[in-house]
Amino acid sequence: MSRTAPTVARPRLVTPQFALLGVAALAYFVADGVLVPTVPLYVTGRLAGDDVAVGLTVGAFSVSALLLRPWVGRLVDRRGRAIAMVAGGLIFALSVAGYGLANSVGLLVALRLLTGVGEAFFFVGAVTAMGDLAPAERRGEAISLFSLSLYIGLAVGPPLGETVIDAAGFGAVWLVSAAAAGLAVLLALQGGDTRPAFETGTPNPSGQRLIHPAAVVPGLLLLALVWGMAGFLAFVPLYALDLGLPGSGMLLFGFAAIVVVIRSVGARIPDRLGAARSVRLALLCSTTGLVIIGGWRAVPGLVAGTAVLAVGIALGTPAIMMLALERAPASERGAVMGTVSMSIDLALGLGPATFGLVAAGLGRGSGFLAAGLVAAAGLSLASRTRAAAAR
Repeated sequence: MSRTAPTVARPRLVTPQFALLGVAALAYFVADGVLVPTVPLYVTGRLAGDDVAVGLTVGAFSVSALLLRPWVGRLVDRRGRAIAMVAGGLIFALSVAGYGLANSVGLLVALRLLTGVGEAFFFVGAVTAMGDLAPAERRGEAISLFSLSLYIGLAVGPPLGETVIDAAGFGAVWLVSAAAAGLAVLLALQGGDTRPAFETGTPNPSGQRLIHPAAVVPGLLLLALVWGMAGFLAFVPLYALDLGLPGSGMLLFGFAAIVVVIRSVGARIPDRLGAARSVRLALLCSTTGLVIIGGWRAVPGLVAGTAVLAVGIALGTPAIMMLALERAPASERGAVMGTVSMSIDLALGLGPATFGLVAAGLGRGSGFLAAGLVAAAGLSLASRTRAAAAR
């Protein structure tokens, strides 16, 4: 008689603590999403600011978040994940509640800098907690599911903010955002901390490094990936009009839908393919998608390129963070995530800026091709890193 090997059950991922902290992240990202359309409207309306004022106000958030992420990563390793999420949510809520008191662009910029501080604390604490709770063989799936809270929050938050403005004005918008961040704080408190226990006297090397060396290559890969997406999101509304479309709404909906489907139904793909292979596939798709958009300057090219780009973005971020976590011990996860996530802020600033410079001189189609070159550079780095590891 033949004997069949017993089936080994996969370790559990979605525990009550994982679900609770995931809902906390969702509440936070809804609070964040509410501000996306309402801050520019407040600057140009109530404060009578121009486009430069909008750029300064919106961008101030990313500046403080960028500068603080590495330091917060070290703090998360020393003090725990929950304290960062709670502190970040409180700072976010209090700063946003103060927006209504801002009677000048300068004061609002100062408050936005403080909001960015809250972002740095909450995001690094939350993504590190997800890494703690995930079994090693399901870490990519965990980060994919975590990222859904961001996309859902950014899908729900903007229309919610616009609806509240129409119904009750800007003051109510700030209170709604602050309340959502406050809910995230309460849920994070209930969820508790996830930092692994270490032996007494075990040194924590991350406490002595601002930029964690294990995160440098993954950070550069994430920069190359998000750079192109940031330029795409900033300029595809204008490029769609160039090609004769009435707008980019359906295109962006399709882009987001592909990302959400892959990160939910296909959340296990990075774990099955492996982090390194998934990263290379993601950067290949991103490069190909951007080149199709920039090279095939017609509506079919835009649609096809957007779909391919979305596949790359969907696979890339979870795989890159998974790759970074594989390179460091549990005692340094916060430092790694703090360093890697800096790339998001850098890309969101540099991507649209460089795209705009190229588009001003050579046209918007060439802007997509330039963004594709950046993604291709990331693909080359990922391939060289793999070749060096194989030797």
